[in-house]
Amino acid sequence: MILTVTPNANLDKTLRIEEFALNKVHRPSQGFTGAGGKGINVARVFQTLGGSALATGFLGGMPGRIVRKALRQEAIADDFVTVRGDTRFCIAIVDPICGTQTEINERGPEISGHNLLVLQRKIEKLLSQQTFQCVILNGSLPPGVPDTFYPGLIEIANKCGVPVVLDSSGSAVRVGVQAIPWMIKPNSIELEAILDRPIRDDADIRHAMEALHSSGIAIVAVTRGAEGAYLKTAHGFWEATPPKIKFASAVASGDSFLAAFLYQWLHGDLTEDAEQSLRLAVGAGAANAAVIGAGFCTKESIYAHAEQVVIHKGL
Repeated sequence: MILTVTPNANLDKTLRIEEFALNKVHRPSQGFTGAGGKGINVARVFQTLGGSALATGFLGGMPGRIVRKALRQEAIADDFVTVRGDTRFCIAIVDPICGTQTEINERGPEISGHNLLVLQRKIEKLLSQQTFQCVILNGSLPPGVPDTFYPGLIEIANKCGVPVVLDSSGSAVRVGVQAIPWMIKPNSIELEAILDRPIRDDADIRHAMEALHSSGIAIVAVTRGAEGAYLKTAHGFWEATPPKIKFASAVASGDSFLAAFLYQWLHGDLTEDAEQSLRLAVGAGAANAAVIGAGFCTKESIYAHAEQVVIHKGL
């Protein structure tokens, strides 16, 4: 079982609108609403593949109650802390004709110091009393949550002997990596946040991954959208190219990647299964991008896309 922590969970709404433009009235040709947030998406895909997950974080108000109901309907176990404010809405508008994706993400509810302490104690209790293969710290931090929140959770997990995956953005990921999690999975923009400088080219990405791995982070994966992904572990460096797909939505493709990578890694040979983990991860990212909805790709689609992934091992 894995534990996912999503401080800024949300209600996801993805709309398909052909020739989307400002200052016009649109009627979507397709729409999908569901429980969202990076950790929830990871839990969803991890369970789709056959694993089990427990999701925690903060939920509040009417949107939070809808998220809880959706999780029950999906049979995703949850143990969220209830807060006073409303869980946020995140809207993605996908235009298949223009090939664009526009996202509108609310900031999230204000989190009090008491809320923070309750969640920290909950996570510490869960990790000390249950057996988790890893804990994944997911996504942005809502208002009121300091950048030191993730490093504090990494310290708690380390004391409990549970590997930590950090998948965040902005200053939260830049501060978080300093606590040396077991694995990170930034995209190119998030990698720039970690480095606090622009990425010049692919060689720059590789050098940055080498440096992060040398700092003590065992697994460094960088997702690159339609171009695929890079992976660095103690056993080498890999580059993966995804299959061509009919694009539907990029929402949660990175989360699908992470869920599939962890599923294969945790159920395979922990020292020699990096290539197969990367293959399934890239297949999941592609399978997710081919459907509307965050992490609602099928197990069959994930494996079918994974078979078409091209892997190259570097030095």
